[in-house]
Amino acid sequence: METNAARDRILARIRAAQGRGPQVTVGEREAVDDYLSRHPQGPQPATPDDMVEAFSLQARKMASTVDRVATLADVPGAAVRYLDSLQLGHRAVAWDSLAGLPWQAQGLAVECRPPARDPQTDHDHGDLVGITGCFVAIAETGSLMLLSGPQTFASAALLPETHIAVVPVSRIVANLEAAFARVRAEHGQLPRATNVISGPSRTGDIEQTIVLGAHGPYRVHVILVDQD
Repeated sequence: METNAARDRILARIRAAQGRGPQVTVGEREAVDDYLSRHPQGPQPATPDDMVEAFSLQARKMASTVDRVATLADVPGAAVRYLDSLQLGHRAVAWDSLAGLPWQAQGLAVECRPPARDPQTDHDHGDLVGITGCFVAIAETGSLMLLSGPQTFASAALLPETHIAVVPVSRIVANLEAAFARVRAEHGQLPRATNVISGPSRTGDIEQTIVLGAHGPYRVHVILVDQD
């Protein structure tokens, strides 16, 4: 993509000005890892006794809605109940990792692909519901962390008017520090983009009145799953 190529050219010029080669070396990565392992962490609040309840409370404070089901097989039914409660349609796009769930049996037409643009308006409103997983959920802030990748496209969470996130309770961590520690432990390095989503998109630019859906979804609905 041209945007990625432009980014790489800019970073290469910065590295050249620092007297470095165009690509990050193994030694540089090892030096960063060494610094992170030796650098003391700052003060953190106590870890809540019930991480699921703590996350749910904070997520609702951020204007997300939260449901909880026993297994992944229960997710499609929960999604349909949520959509019906708002009189929304039964069509959605979703991550590939969710393709095996019984969507059709619950009357929900799900396509595993990034959202499409509306050919009539050329706006990103062709798909109104996006269903994703998440890398982790953060109890302290009620946020979702998504890591970009070919199968975990952030557009499904950012472009549709309604974002439904499927979150195994095993992926809830205490705080942002724990979230990034898990990224390093499971991936070794950050992906090209990391999104931390705290409820629906909002702005207070106009007369300091909060408006939802200004730069992303109007709604964020979290379905917590006890057994993933």
